[in-house]
Amino acid sequence: MKALFLSLLVLAGLAGCASYTTPGGSAPLNELADNDINEVMSKQPAANFPANIAIARIQATGYQNYKQASYGHGRYSVMTTREAESETDIERLNQMPGVRGVAPINQILLPTRLDSIKDLRQAAARLRADVLLIYTFDTSFHAGEQKFAPLNTIALGFLKNKDVSVTTTATAALFDVRTEFLYGIAEATAKESKAASVWSTTDAVDDMRVITERAAFEDLVPAIEKTWQGIVKEHQGR
Repeated sequence: MKALFLSLLVLAGLAGCASYTTPGGSAPLNELADNDINEVMSKQPAANFPANIAIARIQATGYQNYKQASYGHGRYSVMTTREAESETDIERLNQMPGVRGVAPINQILLPTRLDSIKDLRQAAARLRADVLLIYTFDTSFHAGEQKFAPLNTIALGFLKNKDVSVTTTATAALFDVRTEFLYGIAEATAKESKAASVWSTTDAVDDMRVITERAAFEDLVPAIEKTWQGIVKEHQGR
């Protein structure tokens, strides 16, 4: 009876603790394009400049965070609503030299099963885009020395006296819509650290996620701009 009573107390305590489920993982960018060496080496750039760019954020299949869920299934999924990307960020991309316009890939253009870059290239082609810009977020959570994997549930009441942090690495790749030629890549990382007391509520934890993802994308934009400058210099006028 004593053991049963203690067990009930523990269960009651757990039930009263706030919890947070970490978001899904990043998309495996290196696995989605053609990996055959001969095929990769044979691809040639075919974009017209100034170029129309189609953009899409992709994540692991089944991705979801505290507020949103992704679209599609297969080897990856697509986030069709913006959360980390500001209008200022998108306008900076739109103002890059050699760019005619930037357009997001809408859910209506996508199949439900997503297995390769070709699925996104076909959607980009319907937008009359020359270049496909895809990016993904890899967001990790730490409490002390412990790292929480994607889709782990964190009991917030057990994090007292621990330093907590959220780190997001944003990775982007630019492909030729017609040929899948890889023009270049860009990457940026942002980190937010606070005392464990801030993790007393689920909303507070998710606020840290959003802050780091916004900061990572904000830092990714100039990295994309730098990569794009090299692309335009090398390929414009061909």
